[in-house]
Amino acid sequence: MNVVFSPAAVCSPAARGVQRAVQSQGFGRFALLFFAALITAGCAGPLVPYQRPAAPVAAQYADTPAAKTADPDGRPAARLGWRNYFSDPALQQLIETALAGNRDLKIATFAVEQAIAQLGLREADRLPAVGVGIAGSSAPQPNGTALRSISSGLQLSAWELDFFGRLASLSDAARAQVLASEESAHAARLALVAAVASSWLNLIADEEQLALTNQTLESRLESLRLTRLRFDNGAASELDFRLAQSLTEGARAVRAQQERQRSLDRNALGLLVGSPGAPPPTLATSRLADITLTPLPAGLPSDLITARPDIRAAEQQLIAANANIEAARVAFLPRITLTGAFGSVSRDLASLFTGGSWGFTVAPALLQPIFSGGRYESTVRASQAARDIALAQYERAIQTAFREVADALAGRQTLVDQLNAQNGVVDAEAARLELARLRYENGISSYLDLLDAQRSLFTARQAVIQTRLQLLQNQVLLYRALGGGGLERS
Repeated sequence: MNVVFSPAAVCSPAARGVQRAVQSQGFGRFALLFFAALITAGCAGPLVPYQRPAAPVAAQYADTPAAKTADPDGRPAARLGWRNYFSDPALQQLIETALAGNRDLKIATFAVEQAIAQLGLREADRLPAVGVGIAGSSAPQPNGTALRSISSGLQLSAWELDFFGRLASLSDAARAQVLASEESAHAARLALVAAVASSWLNLIADEEQLALTNQTLESRLESLRLTRLRFDNGAASELDFRLAQSLTEGARAVRAQQERQRSLDRNALGLLVGSPGAPPPTLATSRLADITLTPLPAGLPSDLITARPDIRAAEQQLIAANANIEAARVAFLPRITLTGAFGSVSRDLASLFTGGSWGFTVAPALLQPIFSGGRYESTVRASQAARDIALAQYERAIQTAFREVADALAGRQTLVDQLNAQNGVVDAEAARLELARLRYENGISSYLDLLDAQRSLFTARQAVIQTRLQLLQNQVLLYRALGGGGLERS
């Protein structure tokens, strides 16, 4: 018998020596083949246990004013549940509705169930499959008779004895996939909570902007009415009348734009909570100025690895890929299976369980891959490439998290300063409007100065609302970027 080794398997002088011995000896050939398999299996490379890679980011965040003012004694975001961070009852009700009805979150939950089922399949591969069956055969004899045989009993299919851990490695990979799916579901949950809070803040800002525009429009309509009376009586020029008319129509245009934006934001929130087209939430008692969120300590970038569920999910994917490499390497080793049966054998069905012969059979088998056309080598290379991809995705997740936290920290204090300055602009423009009105009523300045002061005050008040919205949204972003509630499972 001539045995041909796979060219990729024969990669050492020792292996080639065993191959020559197998081809030249007749006695003990199968034993030599088994030892050759053990030697050549090492060509797949050493099994490397998983170790967490170093985080590819700086040891600390940039030295910004926001980082300096972070409260070091505050509760970390990862241990701060969303109910504690978002204390407004209306927002809490919206988040609870979203967690119960959002379809994206349901998809993530079903993915966990699917991964658990896949793990069950891998675990089942490690156990024997036992069944009960009955079989019959008939063989013609030279004298013209037929030799009949009927057997029935328990049958054990080819059960692989996992001596080298191939099935265990596949189970480890499936188990890591389950954990990755669970962490992905937690990441989707955190993203949904942040998205609902952000959309809710958008709606409140829309309502405030619309209220300000309606108030401004009413003031300009009254100003237009008075200017028209003055124009009709020759006390004002047509230029003054047209300016008042232009500002009034401009306010109408802004109101239409804001009503459209409110509808879009309302639809976006409806989709998040799982009920598009539903009546809008009650926001009558909510104002941006009344909403306060707990200050969060930034911590260190290394904390993100354990705080953020998306990073933990990426790491579990890396662990699964590492386990798949181990399973692919072990495939070079012999595969030992066991087949058996226990039951009764008889010549006819009537005496199968009464006069039949009871017994059992055990048939072990050893299969050593010798030539596969490069299948096993390609499997190893593919699993190694998958591991490299998982590693790059893990590092990218860490870098993305670092950038999101750094961005939120950069905006935290600067937005506070911007809001304070913008409030100062409103105060100055309000005083300017009052002075312009007095000067116009006393004939010192033109009507154009008065209208310009009204327009500037309206713009400044809009900017305050937008800046306050950006500040609150930045705090929501920081909560999510720091893995808010990531260590809580409620």
